[in-house]
Amino acid sequence: LASVKAAASSLRNGAIDWSPDDTEAFLATIEEGADRLDALVANLLDMSRLEAGAVSTRSGPVELDALVRVVVATLEPRDAQRVEIDLDSGLLAWADGGLLERVVDNLVSNAVRHAPAPAAVRVDATLVGARVVLRVTDTGPGIAAADRERVFAPFQRLGDVPGGSGIGLGLAVARGLTEAMAGTLALDDTPGGGTTF
Repeated sequence: LASVKAAASSLRNGAIDWSPDDTEAFLATIEEGADRLDALVANLLDMSRLEAGAVSTRSGPVELDALVRVVVATLEPRDAQRVEIDLDSGLLAWADGGLLERVVDNLVSNAVRHAPAPAAVRVDATLVGARVVLRVTDTGPGIAAADRERVFAPFQRLGDVPGGSGIGLGLAVARGLTEAMAGTLALDDTPGGGTTF
């Protein structure tokens, strides 16, 4: 919010003749800040609904490849380029499409944020019996075994996370929405380093 306000105030300052590049930079700052606020408000609303037991689901067949591609298309271009999607176009999961999109968005955004650039984030899936196992894999610093349940608690961030990196709701919301759809969300080590959700 502070960056949005500062950029907007700067643009409104008639005493300074901003160059087109400066104006574009301010507008980009406003847009990025608004996107972060939108995601934060969505997570806060989802968390409130989860805590109140007010999440209703409308499950049906969801094509995973199409859903993941929609999520990746909403990322910043530099982040979207890092996401590798390895999903069969016909693979369906029985889920609430809107809720599953929020889950995948939180997991992919979290992986992109914590995996060091230019490392890739991979999204793939397999069938295990009658269940679909969707994986979001990063090669970031990983999560210690002792912290694996704590990361799913609301308002938890591990380590010395810089400001602007979220308030620790994404994984709590992702797990809550997954469980509302009768799914499970767990994590494991990525072979060679990192985390797989």
